[in-house]
Amino acid sequence: FYIDGKNLIQTLSNPNGSGMLNLNSGEIRNAGVEVQAAYRIGRHWSADANYSFLHMENPVVAAPEHKLYGGACFSQGRWTVSTGVQYIAGLYTQTDPATQETFVLWNLRASFRAARRLEIWARGENLLAQRYEINAGYPMPRATVTAGFNLDF
Repeated sequence: FYIDGKNLIQTLSNPNGSGMLNLNSGEIRNAGVEVQAAYRIGRHWSADANYSFLHMENPVVAAPEHKLYGGACFSQGRWTVSTGVQYIAGLYTQTDPATQETFVLWNLRASFRAARRLEIWARGENLLAQRYEINAGYPMPRATVTAGFNLDF
């Protein structure tokens, strides 16, 4: 992929500490490549992976240079369990001065179809409790676990 843009607006932290600013970021000329694969291992198991590389002539906030993901899913009867690990490298949290983050995230999700119209689920995100930011000054949550149910009408 390739993007050549001019007069783009980026929302950046105000250096005076009072909120956010919308600024003209000038131009970007970035190119990259993505590859994705998925495979059904058997009746109950599947796996998928993807990788993307982004060459940024002009860095963009919240854009990583490298993103690698690998995941697996198990499904049998009324149960489904899926997990995935994502590696992010060279993510720009700000461009002036340029600041980058590198981190690994592990997520896990399980669900149980209790009845035809009722699904009970639980999800864990950032289970490695990584400290990271996507935008400078705004830390992302460490390990979180949520649960709930879906009613289909």
